[in-house]
Amino acid sequence: MNMQAIDNEPSAADAADEGVGEQLFDLGGDERRMHVRAYNHWVSLLKGRPYPSIEDLDPASIADFGEHSVLLDFSAGLDDPRIAFLGRALREECGLEGHIDRISQVPTRSLLSRLTDHYLQIIANRAPIGFEAEFVGTRGRNTLYRGILMPFSSDGEQIDFIYGVINWKELVDAATQARLADELQAAVADGGHGEAPVWADGPGAARDDAADIDADLDEGASLDHRLALAQESAAAVRAADTRSRAALYRALGRAHDFALAADADPAGYQALLRAAAVRPQARAPMTAVTKLVFGSDYDKTRLTEFAAVLDHARRHAVAAGALPGFLELHAGGIKAVVEAERAARRPSTRPDAFAQAAAELRARPVLAELALPGIDEWVVLVARREGDAVQVLGEIAAAGFVQQAVRRAAA
Repeated sequence: MNMQAIDNEPSAADAADEGVGEQLFDLGGDERRMHVRAYNHWVSLLKGRPYPSIEDLDPASIADFGEHSVLLDFSAGLDDPRIAFLGRALREECGLEGHIDRISQVPTRSLLSRLTDHYLQIIANRAPIGFEAEFVGTRGRNTLYRGILMPFSSDGEQIDFIYGVINWKELVDAATQARLADELQAAVADGGHGEAPVWADGPGAARDDAADIDADLDEGASLDHRLALAQESAAAVRAADTRSRAALYRALGRAHDFALAADADPAGYQALLRAAAVRPQARAPMTAVTKLVFGSDYDKTRLTEFAAVLDHARRHAVAAGALPGFLELHAGGIKAVVEAERAARRPSTRPDAFAQAAAELRARPVLAELALPGIDEWVVLVARREGDAVQVLGEIAAAGFVQQAVRRAAA
């Protein structure tokens, strides 16, 4: 199933709610992965169907993200869906004291409203939608959030339930932010040698380049861990923003790193393949890697293209952690890399065996010469030996026979 991403444009509701608009943020840590785990759970319930059955979903029993979720039931109509389940953490964040039954009762400046505002897009796209943004909540603080909405069905054909999961991170208030800014300014004025504290989420901890984060991986990281990192990035491509080139390059980079690590641990790699029921192919070894990372249910054409990228990286000995940069610098990006790899795989034009044989015979000395007007360059003659002489009795003009005779004569 292909994922869709909510358009990153601020809406009228954002302006009214003093929202900052749909912008992307890296929440870091587990907050960054909750929507991925939710999406993977949704995929596990598909079982070959267009949408998972609502009978297979029990939000209250999901310890990982159930408290951060909401289940919408609009089997009775689209106008005002019923809230069939609301997780405790999400309820508390919204400051809800009483019970609410319908979307119309959701507070307008709450995180829950950020989920429910987008439910109609699920109906239009007929696929999960991932989104992330920043807004000013009811307490007047900036809140970063990331969420995902996933379709469910009661009959296997129509979408009549939507399950949403959202996680968030509230920023510090203005006074604390001002104090942090003063301390930063003092540290800069002191040349960076002062005694100002290092804040876990402060400027000293900011990392804009994903490649820097990947470079921090322990060289002894297990193959399982590397696969999990690659799968996380791949799921982000599917769940958060399929149009993001940077996200795709990062996912392919981690897939390449995993493939390199698998070379050093073939037994571990085979165990992962068996666990995922992925059968490797000798003629296309990287296809198994892309299935492990992106999922066997991912679009097969895209999996083939991704495998070609990994083959190209291997053929050019791209180092671990370097594939995203390699793709960025390659003119034409992934499409050009795929075409270059396919061109490299194509066998060179086979030499024309007849032309080679003809050239060989032309270079040989002439044994005898007969004047036979009106014939082609190459002709097969039927002759009879009479003493020491040869009597030519006829010719064979069949092209296939002539070419075969020429090839044999030159052999």
